Amino acid sequence: MAVPEHTVHYLEIVTTDAEAVRNLYEKSYGWHFQPMAPELGNAYVTELPGGTLCGIRAPMHTEEKPMVRSYVRVNDIKTTVQRAADLGAKILLERMEIPGHGIIAIYMHGGIEHGIWQIP
Repeated sequence: MAVPEHTVHYLEIVTTDAEAVRNLYEKSYGWHFQPMAPELGNAYVTELPGGTLCGIRAPMHTEEKPMVRSYVRVNDIKTTVQRAADLGAKILLERMEIPGHGIIAIYMHGGIEHGIWQIP
């Protein structure tokens, strides 16, 4: 199911115990996660009602702390990144393609990491 622009496309949960959090969500909400997806940082991924994806994964490096980051769907990631920078955001991850999934970018604003995601 296609997620409309400016809605949450991907909810990313970074935790030191991805399997335990996955089990909690499966038992609490009845979500069914796919096996780990290497292209998404070895996240367990599920599609939620309405089409939003949720991925649960471990930190990918020692500096990455547990967090929840949402990725908003956009049609033009280049313009969105520039607009965020113009509004004072610090770009943490420039546009990066994830083969088969689209293009993402991450910026920091207001002490919060924000993700954006463009689907090809």
